Amino acid sequence: MIFVTVGTQLPFDRLVRTVDDWAGATPGIRGVAQTGPSAYAPANLETFAFLAPQKFDLYFQQADLIVAHAGMGTILTALQLKKRLIVMPRSAALQEHRSDHQFDTVRHLPHRLGIQVAENEHELLHLLEMPSTATPAVPDPLPEASPDLLNTIRHFIDGRKPVPRFTVERPELPLTVSS
Repeated sequence: MIFVTVGTQLPFDRLVRTVDDWAGATPGIRGVAQTGPSAYAPANLETFAFLAPQKFDLYFQQADLIVAHAGMGTILTALQLKKRLIVMPRSAALQEHRSDHQFDTVRHLPHRLGIQVAENEHELLHLLEMPSTATPAVPDPLPEASPDLLNTIRHFIDGRKPVPRFTVERPELPLTVSS
């Protein structure tokens, strides 16, 4: 299964349309897409404008391939779950975003991370046609990034409160009031 995700702030019809067209021309492909506020209605993908976090996580975990905008939350999640990932950055010139920061993001991604970058529709189609064995293996998350840090960053990006992995016992201190 292919899971397409474009975030929730702006439409990214160029990416969704490209994957939808490819899925229609490729027998046996099941695709699910989280499209955000899109005006484009895919014919070959099961689509959701928005997904509850639990449903989003389920599709992400079940996917053999993630195709996404170059958002850091998606990239971190794919690395953590060791998922094959193709990212296509949004273009400010095409009014897909307010800046070209996603192009800056992909320029700083080392190829060893197992992430493939398509800067346009033609490159995206080429990467979709490649067998999964052509994708570099996704390594374990970098040792400098603890699971708690990744969890906190991911939840900050998603606008959710982080889920604590543990609690710290703190003794109650007497409350004193000075006059």
